Amino acid sequence: MSSALIRLELKPGLGRHLKAGHPWVFKRGLEQVPRIPAGSVVDLTEGGRFMARGYYDPLSAIAVRVLTRDPGEVIDAAFFARRVKECWDARHALIDLTDTDSFRVVHGEGDGLPGVVVDHYAGWAVMKLYSAGLTPYRPLLVEALKAAIPGLKGIVGRDEVVRDDDADDARGTGKILWGTPAPETIPILERGTRFLVDVYRGQKTGFFLDQRENRALIKRLAKGHDVLNCFCFSGGFSVNAALGGAKSIFSVDQDEDAIALARENFTLNGIDPSRFDFLAADVFTLLDSFKQEGRTFDLIVLDPPAFAKSQKDVQAALDGYASLNRQALRLLRPGGLLVTSSCSARITPDAFLGAIKEAAFNADTELALVEERYQPPDHPIRLQFPEGRYLKFLVLREVGSWSPKASSSNARR
Repeated sequence: MSSALIRLELKPGLGRHLKAGHPWVFKRGLEQVPRIPAGSVVDLTEGGRFMARGYYDPLSAIAVRVLTRDPGEVIDAAFFARRVKECWDARHALIDLTDTDSFRVVHGEGDGLPGVVVDHYAGWAVMKLYSAGLTPYRPLLVEALKAAIPGLKGIVGRDEVVRDDDADDARGTGKILWGTPAPETIPILERGTRFLVDVYRGQKTGFFLDQRENRALIKRLAKGHDVLNCFCFSGGFSVNAALGGAKSIFSVDQDEDAIALARENFTLNGIDPSRFDFLAADVFTLLDSFKQEGRTFDLIVLDPPAFAKSQKDVQAALDGYASLNRQALRLLRPGGLLVTSSCSARITPDAFLGAIKEAAFNADTELALVEERYQPPDHPIRLQFPEGRYLKFLVLREVGSWSPKASSSNARR
């Protein structure tokens, strides 16, 4: 049994917050902000009584991220090895991996390792640390991954993010931390579909694994449809739509490199990309252009980057979601499907649904919610950490016009 060397007293009342299971303490929640190195193990106390143990980050508004509430648990190599092994075992217990070789191994706060994200891509692990306080523990995490993952080929480290927002467009460069260098793009298998993942320069760790099951859903929904995929990134939804028998697919993203990779992913799956449309352009501008042309679609997918990167951005983000979905709805054919998503952690499910309701009202459209999804089991949400419930994914069907003056559901167009 041991204790941390540094004790930090909480402001009155915050101990209950930690005891309930929340993993963060902000600087404003400390009686005194210490001058100690990043990664220092600290004991959080209230009235001198132990509440939790975690690591300190002097560069973040989140001063301490909690690792354990057990005063006898030591934060050492064995601790990280144990936590990572638990994560690996849980994935294999909860996910059907018969046609998939890529998934999230460690999901930060959801797995009791706040700030740590590790994704597995066909035998390579890609690690991204979201706190400067984790930098001293990177070697221990590498050893833990080596011990937990059978047949691990190598570990790629992405640049640490020391700010508090988890921007989806956050980019950086990766480097090999251990093992065989990963190729420039790793071919992966996801629900029987193949993709190329750039783990060195791609967004986040290279791919958005949280949309895995939703991409497979699009394969089922797209048959015979004219599909518009906005913010398509490397074409995940588009490839699945093509494999599902879509009549036509228009994929748009502002990133030219993402569009090029989307074309490669079509080819990788035996689909001729020349049969479909790809464009590097601003989505909002394109939607307006399509409206002027009178172009419409049976299935529209909206998977934009996070609109709210800080709390002060929330209202502007909600306005942005309402505007984006309103523009898309004006291109949706009667009876068509709108598939819309938000990955902004600061946008609650109810607030997001409210933005879609506003969009439908302003587009003079009535919608029926046919399916609502969140992130898959390899992205767990701890009940005392509502911030972890970040992904909202809605499938809605157009069922008519609100306007009693409209002679048909197509009159608004």
